[in-house]
Amino acid sequence: MSAVSSTPYSPFPVKTHKHRVCVARGDGIGPEITDAVLYILREAGAPVEFEALDLGERAYRAGHAAGIPDAAWGAITTCGVLLKGPITTPQGGGYKSVNVTLRKALGLYANVRPCMALHPYVPSQHPGMDVVIVRENEEDTYGGIEHRQTSEVVQCLKLISRPGCERVIRYAFEYARRNGRRKVSCLTKDNIMKLTDGLFHTVFEEIAREYPELEAEHRIIDIGAARLATRPREFDVIVTLNLYGDILSDIAAELAGSIGMAASANVGQTLAMFEAVHGSAPDIAGKNVANPSGLLLAALMMLEHLGERTTAASIHNAWLCTLEQGLHTADLMNEATSKRCVGTREFAHAVAARLGQKPKVLRPRTVDDADIARLPTCATRPSIAPTAHAEKRCVGIDVFLDWDEPGRDSAQLAPPLQTAAGTAFRLALITNRGVRVWPEGHVQTLCTDHWRCRFLVQEGRCDGGALLALQQRLLAAGFAPIKTENLYTFDGERGYSAGQGE
Repeated sequence: MSAVSSTPYSPFPVKTHKHRVCVARGDGIGPEITDAVLYILREAGAPVEFEALDLGERAYRAGHAAGIPDAAWGAITTCGVLLKGPITTPQGGGYKSVNVTLRKALGLYANVRPCMALHPYVPSQHPGMDVVIVRENEEDTYGGIEHRQTSEVVQCLKLISRPGCERVIRYAFEYARRNGRRKVSCLTKDNIMKLTDGLFHTVFEEIAREYPELEAEHRIIDIGAARLATRPREFDVIVTLNLYGDILSDIAAELAGSIGMAASANVGQTLAMFEAVHGSAPDIAGKNVANPSGLLLAALMMLEHLGERTTAASIHNAWLCTLEQGLHTADLMNEATSKRCVGTREFAHAVAARLGQKPKVLRPRTVDDADIARLPTCATRPSIAPTAHAEKRCVGIDVFLDWDEPGRDSAQLAPPLQTAAGTAFRLALITNRGVRVWPEGHVQTLCTDHWRCRFLVQEGRCDGGALLALQQRLLAAGFAPIKTENLYTFDGERGYSAGQGE
């Protein structure tokens, strides 16, 4: 095979031999749709050699809690690319999601999900929809850091970092620039989560200034999601945090036509994973009825990522021709455009038989339409200036208590806490489920057995010894802290959420 020229947009140099790619057939419908996709790639002459991995159910049964055998890590790192079928995570405690583990362990920080309508062949509420969602892939509540703290209350930590925000936001802007997009929209809930979502919004505004040719906007996630559902043409590229992106991308895929047709790329600095968005659907496994389109489109994103744009365009056009000619799997059958219902294998053969053809109604794919292959990694772009080291000053502590005295009256709780504060601290407020209940609480507020008690230093700053002494006084008064959070200012600015009454 002749060498394929590298482009300045490709994350990796293009090899002069067949690309070595790991493939995991997955669980449920995974093996049959993966086999269908591999058949199409072979028929198209895609210059790819696959190394099979057992990820998921078999690995779980073999005792790997994350569903990933030890040998798989080395193979994925060596190949650099993984094509993954859908995987089932066993129910019950102790098992980790393969997807989340791979994304975080391998640094696959950007999840890219194109959502384009194929109306009328795939019915859509929004025939002209063409939106790309870039989701931060590693942080947020997906850290999976959860604790049960009292009989009634559990918590989940939401962790957002400046470097994590920076690289996924820059990725979104680079995607827009390299693919001729016009606008990047940032969706957060920073009117409520002013520090975590606020950081994402702040970094977005900083990076947007480096791309003056692109329109940049910020929307609150709730109205943004509503507008996406009703007016998707207002959006082009959306960048958002992990949880919001997970939800939004599924909604967008369904609005475009079907989540069963959606594909995603998980891209990092040196590695990438490509997969269908849908799950393993064990209820239809082995019945030859599953639609392989989502995984096929993921494989085409993979080919573009590898620089094989011509092959990707040829397969994409054959797939569009198959849809246009009404050869549909059961999930796409409709009276208007379907001619014949075909199974998974038959659909794959139909696509392969149309290689070399171009659609007549739907817009054909060209080599200039490549997506992932035209997106550089963040390492190829200058970073914004690192945050200057701030003066960090400890000004207090939030102490969380498991307290379940009859009546759960904060007026009963406050006096002994004020005594324990001593002369170094003052009790500033008490909250329950984030709602202030002292001072000046409301009798209508539902209180659980989980209380946050904020102590602020009377003057200056507090050190570790003062904080420990406060906790010792609380223990002596009969209170057992279940968690503490030190309160800091950074260059004089509050680094913690404010509470009324402070």
